[in-house]
Amino acid sequence: MRIAQLLVGTVFAVGLTVSTLQAAEYELKLSHFLPPVHGIHTDFLQPWAEDLATCSNGQVAVEIFPGGTQLGNVAKQQEQVLAGVVDIAHGLHGIPRGRFPRTSVIDLPFLTESADAASRTLWALFPDYLAEEYEGLKVLALHAHNGGLIHTRGTQVGTMEDMRGLRIRTPSPAISMMLESLGAIPQGMPPGQVYENLEKGVIDGTVFPWDPVRSFRLAEVLEHHLDARAYTVSFFLVMNQRSYDRLPADVQACIDGASGDALTAKFGDWWNAWDAPGLAAAKEKGNGVTTLGDAERARWREALAPMIEAYLDELEGQGVENAREIFAKAQDYVAQFEAK
Repeated sequence: MRIAQLLVGTVFAVGLTVSTLQAAEYELKLSHFLPPVHGIHTDFLQPWAEDLATCSNGQVAVEIFPGGTQLGNVAKQQEQVLAGVVDIAHGLHGIPRGRFPRTSVIDLPFLTESADAASRTLWALFPDYLAEEYEGLKVLALHAHNGGLIHTRGTQVGTMEDMRGLRIRTPSPAISMMLESLGAIPQGMPPGQVYENLEKGVIDGTVFPWDPVRSFRLAEVLEHHLDARAYTVSFFLVMNQRSYDRLPADVQACIDGASGDALTAKFGDWWNAWDAPGLAAAKEKGNGVTTLGDAERARWREALAPMIEAYLDELEGQGVENAREIFAKAQDYVAQFEAK
């Protein structure tokens, strides 16, 4: 009974009724790892699913399984879409680690500050540099968040010295290396576990953009926020290729039209909107918000330059022979998109 109720709940979450789902010729399952109050669910995935149903004249109905459901585990998004357990999945490239080494270049520190430039860069890189990492998948979107912050409880971080010994939650290998180079102790952890571990004192802080401060209620257990804009983290929206291939051409055209370039262009404005409530929540709680100063930023850049080289060495050792070419191309694209 509980599973049946959960399935019905996810159907209603995308504005469909059970009868609508049953009437559709093609039923697709879409999973993601975030709470249903997050903008990725409410502004992105839910409208995307509704637009697909409308464009296909009701041929397609999409069930959404968010974080907290049996298909909402952040570590399983790639494997369950590859296996066909779900047809479409939105996931975090860095969890589990090591599956998208080429794509992970976008996570390197001080490469980009804006979600718009980062997302457009990923999509521009995809055809020539990243596609081989997505075998068996129809890639609908790649995107990244705005330049991220360092959020802490107890210790206010303003300099490299303040980072020493702090246990900081990390989302990806590149960010882990960045934190280690700054003197912190990275702690791998899914986003949904951060609140509890901050509350219990297991970790001293986390790296996130602003939006999880509201969507995961982290303002309640954090005290300080350093607007470092030193890194980003990237995400995927992918479809099982077999699920895509079995659809008729007109439905495929609806999916294609709602994805790719058209979808990539939306992420900058979306992330700006999603971040604003997180900043507001921190200020309402009375938390301290500081910005990494220019002089200190220059120190961080200098300190992290060897780390970037070491990371690219690691990628080459993993078989990404053109890692430095990918990084250089990413720098070119970022400069191009940020100039606009």
